[in-house]
Amino acid sequence: MNHPPPVVLNLSGHDPTGGAGIQADIETQRRLGCHPCTVITALTAQDTHNVLRVLPQAPEAFLEQAQLVLADLPVAAIKIGLLGSVEIAWAVEEILKLAGPGIPVVLDPILAAGGGQDLAGDGLIEAVRTRLLPHCTLTTPNTPEARRLTGLDEAGAQARALLDLGCRNVLLTGGHEDGPELVNRWYSAQGITGYRWPRLPGTYHGSGCTLAAASAAGLARGWTMEAALREAQGFTWLALSRGFRPGGGQWLPWRGK
Repeated sequence: MNHPPPVVLNLSGHDPTGGAGIQADIETQRRLGCHPCTVITALTAQDTHNVLRVLPQAPEAFLEQAQLVLADLPVAAIKIGLLGSVEIAWAVEEILKLAGPGIPVVLDPILAAGGGQDLAGDGLIEAVRTRLLPHCTLTTPNTPEARRLTGLDEAGAQARALLDLGCRNVLLTGGHEDGPELVNRWYSAQGITGYRWPRLPGTYHGSGCTLAAASAAGLARGWTMEAALREAQGFTWLALSRGFRPGGGQWLPWRGK
């Protein structure tokens, strides 16, 4: 290959079903022309119904792995998914400081499983707010996540609060709302842009991971934020529309050709 693909460093959890987490990052970013590097934050015990347990990696081991990748490879973007513990969040902050402000950072603030299992206590939420969001180029919360991060109910107020915490762009996703259309809204210092997509039937496991991973891929390739968000949403909607239900719970996106 004459032109090596852009490298994305993914700091995410492992999902044994293959629907979400690190596997979603790898499948998405390979499809979008990037080379995904991966450091696992936590193992999980889960199926397509729900997460039963989160098993965070030792922070020292996590930090060593991520530091080696960052020092050796030309990382063009960083994507953050499931954290699993406050200590891992602190380690992620150290990685972001090492990476510096020139590398785009996309945060998918995973606070609960699709089946409802809580994945973040108050300490981890505070670490996301104070230690990670100030370093982030983009965060992609759904409305329940935005509500927990801000304590606010109105979407515009939630987005403004997240911007005030230091994150430069917020894509507030509408998958948990009602109506025939799914409405995502991009908030930045420049204003608000809305995106409307036909709402698909059923519930999906890994949709947020796919969206954040695709956004990071676009930014790694040097696209503008508007182009990265537009293409990421299109990729995610197509993956969901081709989804399948291998188990007894949620549907999984199909991110292959």
